[in-house]
Amino acid sequence: MLRTVSLFALFLTAPLIAEERPNILFIYTDDHSYRTVSCYPDSYDWVETPHIDALAAKGVRFHHATIGTWCMPSRAMLLTGHHSFGIESMRMEGDYPGSEYDPEKCRFWPSAFREAGYQTAQIGKWHTGTDTGFGRDWDYQIVWNRPRYPENSGAYYYDQLIEKNGADPVMTGGYSTDNYTEWALDYIHGREGRDPEKPWYLWVCYGGVHGPFTPADRHLDDYPGVVIEDPADIYPPREGKPTYSKNVAQWVEGSGGEPVLIKGRTKGGIEANGKKTLSEWVRQVNQTVKSLDEGVGQLVEGLEQSGQLENTLIVFTSDQGFAWGQHGFQVKLAPYDSNIRSPMVVSMPSRFPEGKVCQHPVGGVDIVPTIFSVAGVELPWEMHGHDLTPMLEDPESDENARPILTVHTGDSYGSNTDVVPVGDDAASQKKLYMRGDVPWWVSLVDGNQKYIRTLVPGEPEELYDLASDPEELTNLARDAAYHERVIELREMAMTELRRTGAKMVETLPEVLPLP
Repeated sequence: MLRTVSLFALFLTAPLIAEERPNILFIYTDDHSYRTVSCYPDSYDWVETPHIDALAAKGVRFHHATIGTWCMPSRAMLLTGHHSFGIESMRMEGDYPGSEYDPEKCRFWPSAFREAGYQTAQIGKWHTGTDTGFGRDWDYQIVWNRPRYPENSGAYYYDQLIEKNGADPVMTGGYSTDNYTEWALDYIHGREGRDPEKPWYLWVCYGGVHGPFTPADRHLDDYPGVVIEDPADIYPPREGKPTYSKNVAQWVEGSGGEPVLIKGRTKGGIEANGKKTLSEWVRQVNQTVKSLDEGVGQLVEGLEQSGQLENTLIVFTSDQGFAWGQHGFQVKLAPYDSNIRSPMVVSMPSRFPEGKVCQHPVGGVDIVPTIFSVAGVELPWEMHGHDLTPMLEDPESDENARPILTVHTGDSYGSNTDVVPVGDDAASQKKLYMRGDVPWWVSLVDGNQKYIRTLVPGEPEELYDLASDPEELTNLARDAAYHERVIELREMAMTELRRTGAKMVETLPEVLPLP
């Protein structure tokens, strides 16, 4: 009799357990530096992002998150759980940003969520092959497919060709950030696309704050009178750094004494004529962030209004950051925090603490296994990252801290990264350097120390103490007192490359001998 009652009770509770599986809202911004989010101590003191700050107050803010190095590999990493060297068949092809992949060799994990009973949805920017995966990876999808329509790929803010559920594109007006928010709210509220019988995963990929850094009209007068202090090493040379970063010169002193941009990306919509000052650029960028912050607030409010907030994991981060004058750059790609470090907040008060800060470094590859863990879905293949739930449960503990590997392989992926292209021929140099700016590199952050190895023969290794030197101005690797630590971190990076199956570890070029 007791057995019968237990089975009957199990039968009654099983549907309830299924219904209580958490939803996941993954909010993903573009070229969005941690310096533009006001809950980060490193932000400009005049920046205001109240809605992202409120999300952090209800969750865990990660002090040091390195998601990726540029748009496409960051997204590919978050669709596979692998570093770029483990993403087989992904490739640039055709006119920029044209790209392709073989879905049999490069499976995206939302398909596994579908098999586990989740409904999957994606809204916003798509930058990972012309095949968006609708019907295979996604049940519902409204996307600006940049690789498929190169002629429209610069339209980050207005007049986008939008594909809906695999149909032909429709030219769509309005401000893109606001459009994506509205479409995501339609899904959250169940007005369109959402299956009320299933838990859901929604990936909202904003195109802001990518160039041309266009604020919404309502924010054009925000932050009046802003004046930016010149970064300490905006002008070359920079002693102790590799050649590419030692001599980079994207800024010069303007007629008024303030830095002006003289070398920018025309394809990204950058003014490359030197008319705007550093202060004007930074003001414009932060004006553009304001609509993203509003979008975050509206999405959280939509979850609350629809009664889903308590049972939804919210992950907020960016593909990478963006430098504005630091180390002379106006670009991402480089291994320095100013170029690539992202904001990252994870919130689910029903499960994780509120208002906490995790000081330990985390990486983009850690996000995917964490989402699987919270959802209670088994990983479909081995991931390169680690489940962050122990760190979320106890953000201040040192027990779960680990070194974080980041690798930049330009626009090369999978087996195309097996051999580092160190030849002097034009083809090798084109492959090695991302659009002529930044070569391949490997970085490892262990606690407050960052090790960097530039994959160009004869270049110096770099070591920075991020606590005492957060701007990464002094390369401690050139100080004999730190040689043992450099060698230790070098070996740790090699170990992590081997653990994750990076064949390039066997062809790394020689470094400049330690002094």
